[in-house]
Amino acid sequence: MHKTVSQKIYKALFVIMCVVSVLLLLVFQLYRETSEPLVVYPSDNPYMVQDGKTLVSAHRSGAGIFPENTLMAFEGCMNSETFETDIYEFDLHITKDGILILSHDSTLDRMTNIESAFGSDYKNVKISQLTYEQIRQLNFGEGFTNSEGKKLYAGLQGEFIPENLRALTLENALDYLQSHGDFRYIIEIKDSKDLGYKATDELYRILTERDMLEKVVVGTFNGEVTKYIDEKYPDMLRSASIFEAITFFLRATFSIPADENTFSYEALQVPPLAAVLNLSSTRVINYAHEHGLALQYWTVNDARTVADLAEKGADAIMSDYPDMAYAIIHGAE
Repeated sequence: MHKTVSQKIYKALFVIMCVVSVLLLLVFQLYRETSEPLVVYPSDNPYMVQDGKTLVSAHRSGAGIFPENTLMAFEGCMNSETFETDIYEFDLHITKDGILILSHDSTLDRMTNIESAFGSDYKNVKISQLTYEQIRQLNFGEGFTNSEGKKLYAGLQGEFIPENLRALTLENALDYLQSHGDFRYIIEIKDSKDLGYKATDELYRILTERDMLEKVVVGTFNGEVTKYIDEKYPDMLRSASIFEAITFFLRATFSIPADENTFSYEALQVPPLAAVLNLSSTRVINYAHEHGLALQYWTVNDARTVADLAEKGADAIMSDYPDMAYAIIHGAE
């Protein structure tokens, strides 16, 4: 006997309902918060906190309160009387002449006066197409806007640009920071492919010369650069790639066993939430700590989330407002 049309429709609807139910259950499992208590696991990972006090990381060296990735920002964090910075986070690009400078973007349009200084032909020109001396002529405070909506450093040109708002090399940044204290670092390689490999080579050279490999976690969004680091510089501490972070999250969510050879990175640098993925549940944090991995969250700019992450045992919080993050984390002291 042939099934009627209505029976086929009912069967199709039933299958659809089952699939939707399974998907909803999966989403719930991935997103839900867990109430399990934080467990303290001893570890020799220098980025895993052992005293329960979440570390404050100045994202882009404090982009919300200072011109990002500049010496002025480092000076502002260093000389503050109201907050302290545990980890300095900044980004690197390599110039045409092979020098690593601090910049988040691959072009200089957003944060500098490149178009007014050099002309419209330089709009959207890559850092890798310019020499360091060319870039040094620019004002890296041009695009900064403070909390009151004022552009405090816009319009500075030529000799009127202060030294602490000019392009900052990695070596000059480390000279300044190392002369003021013993800090930890999160450094992101922004370049990809051959430029990323070249940037990695130069970063490794500088860190080894300064005996700093144990003080820096290197990150990148470029999978080929991650592979290059693993193959050529296995002694370089690094954070998980995007694929590794997703794989880790699924392992943590479903409590999949792992041994000491499962993870080839020392830290996960992730947002608290990513679409339907809750990357900041205590289950995820405990799983990371159980396996000797640090969890560092970006970019957290609201006080409520800072407080929530600190209470759950996050190892570090990267914020454009390190002053706010410090006040929340250390407010009870």
